[in-house]
Amino acid sequence: MIVAVLAGPLRAGATETNGNPAVALQLDLATVLRLAGAQNLDVQIATEKLAEARANHEGALLQFFPWLAPGVAYRRHEGRIQDVAGNIFDANKQVYTLGGAVTAQVEPGEAFFKARAAKQLVAAAEGGRESQRQESLHAAAAGYFDLLKAQAAVGVAREAVRIAVDYADQVRRAVGAGIAFKGDALRAQVQAERNQLVLRQAEEQQVTAAARLAQTLHLDATRTWSGREGELVPLELTSTNAALAELVGQALAQRPELQQGASLVRAARSGRDGATYGPWVPAVGAQAFWGGLGGGKDGSARGLAETEDYFFGLTWRIGPGGLFDRARIAAGEARLAGARLSTEKIHDDVVRQVVESLNRMRSLADQVGTARRALATAEESLKLARERKEFAVGVVLENIQAEQELTRARQDYLAAIGEFNKAQYALQRATGALGVPPGGAK
Repeated sequence: MIVAVLAGPLRAGATETNGNPAVALQLDLATVLRLAGAQNLDVQIATEKLAEARANHEGALLQFFPWLAPGVAYRRHEGRIQDVAGNIFDANKQVYTLGGAVTAQVEPGEAFFKARAAKQLVAAAEGGRESQRQESLHAAAAGYFDLLKAQAAVGVAREAVRIAVDYADQVRRAVGAGIAFKGDALRAQVQAERNQLVLRQAEEQQVTAAARLAQTLHLDATRTWSGREGELVPLELTSTNAALAELVGQALAQRPELQQGASLVRAARSGRDGATYGPWVPAVGAQAFWGGLGGGKDGSARGLAETEDYFFGLTWRIGPGGLFDRARIAAGEARLAGARLSTEKIHDDVVRQVVESLNRMRSLADQVGTARRALATAEESLKLARERKEFAVGVVLENIQAEQELTRARQDYLAAIGEFNKAQYALQRATGALGVPPGGAK
């Protein structure tokens, strides 16, 4: 297996695209992975969701604490009023207060289970962020190898154009010398034009691949981006001889989606328990007021004087939202069952991904070897065809076919390498191991 050193900073240099000077910014694999973890918008969105979950957890904990209520009040009455004995009489009076109160209105059972659920939702959000980070790394790596494949395809197509144009010139000179047919010159010219068409299509795909990678990395897609030359070589992040059972076990232990699912199950369980057991704990109401009270009858009002009031109470709620609320309990049970089923579905999906990724990686490893041998054969075939130095009808067609086979073999080989590297990262993603610093990969 060829060894590649994946390192290097983001660099800029002058290149030409379609004859027009442009400033091309060069990326390497290490830079791509670093930017994917730091600048990808999906990762940033997941980070904000985690911050929201943490704030919600903090808010759930604050439900256990009282709050302060400073204030001023003024009340006046004029005309008839009834006293506690039932007598009605005329009275003009006023009262005013100035002070502050410490108030607590807590449902300990509800608050306890809500805080537990909020804590698990924080853990679920952390798993979601890690899952998105790994998915972004995988998408960035795949996009980078697509860009390298597109660049290599441009190079292959450009070389094919050079070979075809050179051969067409040779046949044209042979026609002028009377040792070749004009039809052969036209065949050679058609092949050169076809290669020009393939080159233009390859250049289009290179720009498309660069723009898609720039979107993944949250870079300026209007700039010209290129991959580092020499990095389109087979990587070995995971051995093709790795045991399937070991990889499945690693995935089940490491995949953040499973950790996220387990946290959601625990959060749903806390919600169910809150509906079932929370209402048995009475709600606590308490208030303490300190301040001044003034007022009195008209003409004999008094100024502020110290006053204090205290209150404490326990209440139980029976019915909707409280004890014996069967609908609420049933809803909690259903959410818990749904969370468990979702986690089981993720479990099965993870196992499938590992099996598929390992099988694809092994298949592509074989394809790389086959394509390498086919490339060597095609190069030798074209070499022998060119050494004949003849321009008979069969010889010209043989040259054209040999050139076509060489171009196809080069494209197949480079495409197989790119897909093999993508399969390596797909397997890393499937096992939950993606995110290891690229300097530690072979």
